[in-house]
Amino acid sequence: MEFLDYLWAYFIVFVFAAIPFFEAFGVITLGILAGLPAVPVILVSLVGNILTVLLLIVFINKFKEWRRKRKGEEAEKQQSKRAVRAQNLWNKFGMPGLAFIGPLFVGSHLTAFMCVTLGGQKKRTSIWMVSSITVWGIVFALLTHFGVDFLGYEDRGVLKDLIQVD
Repeated sequence: MEFLDYLWAYFIVFVFAAIPFFEAFGVITLGILAGLPAVPVILVSLVGNILTVLLLIVFINKFKEWRRKRKGEEAEKQQSKRAVRAQNLWNKFGMPGLAFIGPLFVGSHLTAFMCVTLGGQKKRTSIWMVSSITVWGIVFALLTHFGVDFLGYEDRGVLKDLIQVD
């Protein structure tokens, strides 16, 4: 691949990692399976995911205001199943538990939103969410790396033929 192809690939990795529900650990896995070098994929994915989560935490009040206007006051009072599960995790394990378990089930953006909504301070939420995203990203990178090596795809990406530009 040429330099511009790599640049374009890493831009796509960054954008997908920044989009809610396309978590960094999922994008890291896809990037490694596509044959991109693991370390840059990990770094770019983590930066993309962490940046948007931190922006959400910083601007949470503006986001709540926008959501309230969009959904209406009565929708704000109704709790979804996800909100009930998050509240139960919060009651049982506190912010660390929700921050580490939440991204696997509902995504890091929604988890950060729930942490702040349930009473967490922005600074503590930021620290726990950055830790969680980083740990899960590294765990999934290691699992993907060793799984790919175990299957014999060490030097070629599983998805490389699909994204290769001629």
